[in-house]
Amino acid sequence: MQIDLGGRTALVTGSTQGIGLAIATALASAGARVGVNGRSDESVSRAVAEIRESLPDADLVGVAADVTTEAGVAHVVSLLPEIDILTNNLGIFEARPALEITDEEWQRYFDVNVMSAVRLIRTYLPGMMARGWGRVQNIASDSAVVIPVEMVHYGMSKTALLAVSRGFAKEAAGSGVTVNSVIAGPTHTGGVEDFVRSLVGDDLPWDEAQAEFMRVHRPQSLLQRLIEPEEIGNLVAYLSSPLASATTGAAVRVDGGYVDSIVP
Repeated sequence: MQIDLGGRTALVTGSTQGIGLAIATALASAGARVGVNGRSDESVSRAVAEIRESLPDADLVGVAADVTTEAGVAHVVSLLPEIDILTNNLGIFEARPALEITDEEWQRYFDVNVMSAVRLIRTYLPGMMARGWGRVQNIASDSAVVIPVEMVHYGMSKTALLAVSRGFAKEAAGSGVTVNSVIAGPTHTGGVEDFVRSLVGDDLPWDEAQAEFMRVHRPQSLLQRLIEPEEIGNLVAYLSSPLASATTGAAVRVDGGYVDSIVP
C-alpha cells in the first residue's frame, strides 16, 4: 500500500511531542508539507529538528501559535492560508476526582480539547470544500466511550469531539472532503508515563507499572499495553490519503480493542 501525500499541505495541532509529533512525522514521511504546531518558538524548533533527523528533506513549516484562541488561529492562517489536511490533536488531560472538578476546569477542558478543533475546522473546511478535496481528523480517545472515573472532564471533551466530527462530516457531504475522529487508546508518551505513575506509584519497574495500569485502570483493552504514538500516526496518514476516500463521519479505532462486555 503506497501512501502518497505529495503536493498536500497539512496542519497538526499540538505536534511538538507525543502523538502529534508522530502524526506530523508520518505525514511528512508520506510527502506532505506539514505545519508543526506548538505554543512556543522553542518547542516548535525542537520538534522540527527532531523530524528532520530522520527525514532530512521533510517540508516543514514551524507554526508557533496558541490555537485555543482566535488570535492564535489568525496567526496560523497567516502562515498557512490553505491546507488540505487538518489533524486536531491538541489536548490536555489530568486525573482528578469527579466531585473536585471546578467550573473553571470543566470550561478549560472544553475550550482546549473541543473549541480549538471547532474553530480550526470552521476556518479551513470551506476552502477544502471549494477545492473539492480535504481531510479532517479529530484525535479523540477511548475515554470518549468508556469514561474514566478519574478523568470525567477529559472523557466529556473527547465524547464531544465524536459529535463534532460527525456533524462536520455531514456539512461536507458530497464535497470530496472527509471528516473523521480517531479513537486512540492509552498511548506511550511522557505525559502518560507521569499519569500512570500517579495512579500506580513509583515503586514498580516501568514494564510492571504499565501492566498494572492496564489491568486495573484500562481492563477494556485487548492489547493490554500502551499504544506507541507511531501506531496512531500510521492510521492518520492512511485517513489523510486518497486511499481513505470512502471513510467519512466515522470514529476509527486504534484503541487496543475492547472487551465485549465493556463496549457501550
